[in-house]
Amino acid sequence: MTRRRSLFVVLVTIPAVACALHQSQGAPRITATPYKPSGIYAAGEKVGWTITLPEGTTTPYRFSLKRNNQEVVESGRLDLSSGRAVVETRLVDPAMLYLEIAREGGRPAAFGAAVAPTKLRPVVPKPKDFDAFWNRKIKELKAIPESAVLTPGTSYAPEVDYETIQMDHVNGTHVYGQIAKPKKPGKYPALLVLQWASPPYPLQPAWVIEYAKQGFVTLNIEPHNVLPTAPPSYYQGLPNEIKNYASIGREDKEKSYFVEMYLRDYRAADYLSRLPEWNGKVLAVMGTSMGGQQSFAVAGLHPKITHMMVNVPAGADLNASLHGRQMGYPFFNPEEPKTMEAARYVDAINFAPRIKATSLVAMGFVDNISPPAGIWTVFNLIKGKKEAVPMIDSPHNNLATREQQMPWTERSNSWLSALATTGEVEVRKGTGLP
Repeated sequence: MTRRRSLFVVLVTIPAVACALHQSQGAPRITATPYKPSGIYAAGEKVGWTITLPEGTTTPYRFSLKRNNQEVVESGRLDLSSGRAVVETRLVDPAMLYLEIAREGGRPAAFGAAVAPTKLRPVVPKPKDFDAFWNRKIKELKAIPESAVLTPGTSYAPEVDYETIQMDHVNGTHVYGQIAKPKKPGKYPALLVLQWASPPYPLQPAWVIEYAKQGFVTLNIEPHNVLPTAPPSYYQGLPNEIKNYASIGREDKEKSYFVEMYLRDYRAADYLSRLPEWNGKVLAVMGTSMGGQQSFAVAGLHPKITHMMVNVPAGADLNASLHGRQMGYPFFNPEEPKTMEAARYVDAINFAPRIKATSLVAMGFVDNISPPAGIWTVFNLIKGKKEAVPMIDSPHNNLATREQQMPWTERSNSWLSALATTGEVEVRKGTGLP
């Protein structure tokens, strides 16, 4: 049995089927049952898991328990000779807990928990000139005419019109994307869909057509200055610099690649807000991973955004590793002081107090790409109505099973259905939250 000093912890456990995915082939299957099914604990409450293996297993296992995916709280060897063991702790401060268990020389299984997550706060303050900086950038953007060019495309849905779009943007670049609208004349809610991280890739028409079939005027844009529907050879032939875009301008807020990206999102939201088909009531933004990161930014910058839905959003807590928390994407180098300073101007945490949109925010408790402590911190600072979707056994979306992501899938689908019909959503209290 392991006991440890207090810290505000939220406990998260991965089901056995998920654990098996992280273990070496042929290894006995670990089952970790959390003390609380929600995986969420109050400050000072005992947090723990009961670890079990098939009867008769004698393979030695080691564990490591980390606070906020970084600071080791406890580690050691598990005595599983009886088929079960306990890992537990008690924390008095808000934090996430990340538990890894592995055979000697094997791949670890991961489990997560949260302690008082709604009380997590930023590790560094917002820059004093943050608002002035972004007000200036938006003013510079608005000085450039949109000059939107629409090119009709083929829609596989007869009830939907589909086009690609190009608009002028800052620094001599463009906003590229695709837009789909219900063919029937009328007024409709608007939806801006933002993309996840990767070297540039083409947009798929289904990413807008399916939402238009539900009744949304839907715009989906490239985060980069690249064509939206070119052949694979075009994206393969792009310069290496843009394939490693996160490094561009990382030491200077004036040259940061993410500043240009967020302004691209702002221009897209602006365009939607002026369409004659928009109903003037619902302008929603949604995205996963880096798409969630962009959603935080544009929801904080654009006053007409009414709703936001994000899944495992990146870009939160970019100075985290300097303050006892794991850093997530875009994984800036913490040993570069200029980079850490510039990061504060694109950190999702600093847009959060400006967000008045009704928000749905999902976080995976065993996510090492978008660590949950940063996401909770953003969530806590949002001013508008908000709903957390804790996914206690989920890693990042591209590593997760369908079951692990089901809480997000169900709630986001419910929100989209409501926005497409009544324009009103039911904001629930997250499972296990006070």
